Amino acid sequence: MFVRINESGGRRYLQIVESFRNEAGKPRHRVVANLGRLDDKDGSQLDALIRGLCRAAGREEPAKLEITHEPARAYGDVFALHELWKDLGFDRALSRSLRSGKRKLDVEALIRAMVFNRLCAPDSKLGCLRWLETVAMPAMPDAVTHQHLLRAMDALMDHAERVEMELAKQIRPLVDQDLSIVFYDLTTVRIHGEGAVEDDIRAFGMNKEIGGIARQFVLGVVQTAEGLPLMHTVHPGNVAETKTLQAMLTTVLERFPIQRVILVADRGLLSLENIGELTALAERGSRRLEFILAVPARRYAELVGTFRGLPFDEEGLAESTFAGHRLIVAHDPLRAAEQSDRRHARITALEDMAGKMVKKLDAQDDGQTARGRRASDRGAYSRFTRAVAEAELTRFLKADLQADRFSYSVDEDAIAEAALFDGKLALITNAPDLTPAEAVAHYKALADIERGFRVLKSDIEIAPVHHRLPERIRAHALICFLALVLWRVMRMRMKVKGHSASPRTALDMLARIQMHRARIGQSMVDGLSTTTPEQLELFDTLNLPKPS
Repeated sequence: MFVRINESGGRRYLQIVESFRNEAGKPRHRVVANLGRLDDKDGSQLDALIRGLCRAAGREEPAKLEITHEPARAYGDVFALHELWKDLGFDRALSRSLRSGKRKLDVEALIRAMVFNRLCAPDSKLGCLRWLETVAMPAMPDAVTHQHLLRAMDALMDHAERVEMELAKQIRPLVDQDLSIVFYDLTTVRIHGEGAVEDDIRAFGMNKEIGGIARQFVLGVVQTAEGLPLMHTVHPGNVAETKTLQAMLTTVLERFPIQRVILVADRGLLSLENIGELTALAERGSRRLEFILAVPARRYAELVGTFRGLPFDEEGLAESTFAGHRLIVAHDPLRAAEQSDRRHARITALEDMAGKMVKKLDAQDDGQTARGRRASDRGAYSRFTRAVAEAELTRFLKADLQADRFSYSVDEDAIAEAALFDGKLALITNAPDLTPAEAVAHYKALADIERGFRVLKSDIEIAPVHHRLPERIRAHALICFLALVLWRVMRMRMKVKGHSASPRTALDMLARIQMHRARIGQSMVDGLSTTTPEQLELFDTLNLPKPS
């Protein structure tokens, strides 16, 4: 008898075979026993057979193999992000732009880890190290330290211009080369840290998140109408928004060779100087540059007469001219009524307050109040003017500071003038072929960039920033921007397939696919947890390969 290995259906089986001669005297083989598969995962069947044969032969049994299990690690989410990262070509873009024969660090892998951390479990750089211990990140160095992450950020900024150019090359195929609606907006990002450094971009300014003064930097984002982020800009925290527009648009035109660009931006970016610069830029070169900018109409006195004579159609749209370009105005009667009612209620409340103060002063002069603190006309002036300023109604309510007794007046003409702008959206554009309804629709789509800012501040947690050096702050902003690109591409692919889950829900669901590792004696065995149909459907929806 002898042992034979038989292969069937791609599997290997161990058999005991006996040799014999048949009646004709010819040698033949027959299977005495099937001992089981050789490629079973843990080899337990074969081990049991060996121990049984040793006992039957009176020999010493081999020692049992020790089996240990490492803690399970999340795998599905980082695997999906890694495949998406490769699909977009970001691995090749970073490798090309960061190539250096002197550097021993795998900078691309370290940047990728920090980007994925922003999407899966946003934390500090030290927190990123702790997170890496809980996930089975594909293609990562064996040992990563905090210093490695900081050096990777420095390397990213050493080649920032080339990195952004290479990333733009990878994004270009996703952009319509004939026509692209480009949205641009700015947000503020809170930042911690005291002291000052050279070329510091941390500055005190009005923070949009808390509605007060905070130390911050300003982040600008450019995206397409489909929601794909194209580029980002970083500015000091006290920069005037209007000063960022031209440089941004020049960069967009350099990096993305789009034949016709329609820029859509909010009223905070509009100034007469910007209009002139954009017009000059539009007339330069063979490509068409057009814009749709919201007009802060209350800021321009010359628009009062224009708004008085506007004939609105059934859809509440009207057209005129301003600063040499088309002026499109959309009117919402319900919103106009709400704004007028709120203004009237605030004015009425202040008039009631003034009336009570006048009554108290008159009663005091008549000797009818003997108790409590005496009121004075100067004190009434002070309280009233402060309340009017806090209510932002100084245009409508004016205290007569020259009078001996407390008095005020209501400017009815100013109220009527303010009512002209209630419920109205004013846009300026140089696009000749857009109807007023199309221009308004394009502008209202700008709200999607605000949703991107909410993703940056909530799911990606770009703020508060704890870095001190300007280049580290810029590197942090770029890492968060790359995370936003992946988030938006996931959202676009899921929207195309009609999937209802958000990227956040999808990543949480995929994170339940875990990598398990067991040590059996001297060998290591890896395996994945069982995937559900919902998880497999997500990979199909995102056009990504499934883990195996």
